[in-house]
Amino acid sequence: MTKSSSPASERSTGGKLWEFFDQRLGLSGILDIALHKTVPQHSQSVWYFMGGLTLFFFLVQIVTGTLLLIYYQPGGNAYDSVRRITYDIDFGWLIRSAHSWSANLMVFVLFVHMFSVYFMKAYRRPREFGWWSGLVLMVLTMTFGFSGYLLPMDELSFFATKVGLEIPSKMPLVGPAAASLLRGGPTVGQETVHRFFALHVVILPALFMLFLTFHLFLVQRHGNALPPSEERKPESARRSIRFFPDFLLKDLAMWLIALNVLGLFACLYPWDLGLKADPVASTPVGIHPEWYFMSQFQLLKVLGNWFPGAVGEVIGILMVTISGLVWALVPLFDRSSDNKMMSRVGTWIGILALAGLIALTVWGYAAL
Repeated sequence: MTKSSSPASERSTGGKLWEFFDQRLGLSGILDIALHKTVPQHSQSVWYFMGGLTLFFFLVQIVTGTLLLIYYQPGGNAYDSVRRITYDIDFGWLIRSAHSWSANLMVFVLFVHMFSVYFMKAYRRPREFGWWSGLVLMVLTMTFGFSGYLLPMDELSFFATKVGLEIPSKMPLVGPAAASLLRGGPTVGQETVHRFFALHVVILPALFMLFLTFHLFLVQRHGNALPPSEERKPESARRSIRFFPDFLLKDLAMWLIALNVLGLFACLYPWDLGLKADPVASTPVGIHPEWYFMSQFQLLKVLGNWFPGAVGEVIGILMVTISGLVWALVPLFDRSSDNKMMSRVGTWIGILALAGLIALTVWGYAAL
């Protein structure tokens, strides 16, 4: 009869395992960073959870997207495979609905995160590259949405993509070539689905993971920024909590709330599948892009009505491009709280950008 292991021997075994992994993976260094990292605690600390929530919805996208890949078939069978997922595969409707809703929630939370970072002035030195890498992640996320929107090949997704690809074709010089490259030909068809599928499941995830790693490294290096109201306080009056385990537990609690919200949306409002797209049919009335492109769509539509021909669309594209450049370059002129005038200019740029996005989006849906 063998003797059971003593507590001392069990601790010795655990210690040996820890030493084995620590020597090879540097776990003690990671643990030391986690134990010493702190997060500012103040009235605006809730905005610190937005980045983690964006990461959560991205992880949901990976899991649900991988499950959808098992049955999805790009090309001529795209619509039939999505119909099979939605109506024939057990819980396929739930996975597809969770994938679509999490994509929209990810974009929404990312917008909230971007504006909270902006108004907290977290783009100032030394966090400029954190701001720029975050903007790249925003562009990649919206490209995720645009490329994935076509894949079901139902009526709405087909014609919305067709209208959407007409916009870059109006750009001077490179526009027609870029649109043709994305379409894979003169019109949206099976080749477009193959290209968007490759973009959606291979190219964009690789780029996103690269910039996400860089972004998280910068957040770890520079820590969480303080809003201007907290920066003015003396250090003795500032409060903080440990990242591990205090803030991490709160972050996981937010993830749990987000999972429940996602589950409610996915179950109560399952993602619909429209009629199969007919490429030779005329564009139905009321076709529009997803909500996160509605402001740009409405701006181009209004300017197109004001100016004859393609002039209005070209003006609209230039306005959107210049606005994006100004938004990206704000850290170069609003550098510190010492320059009161530039700080106010930066704040007003943010207010106008937020108001413009909301107003154009509401106007776009009201005009449908």
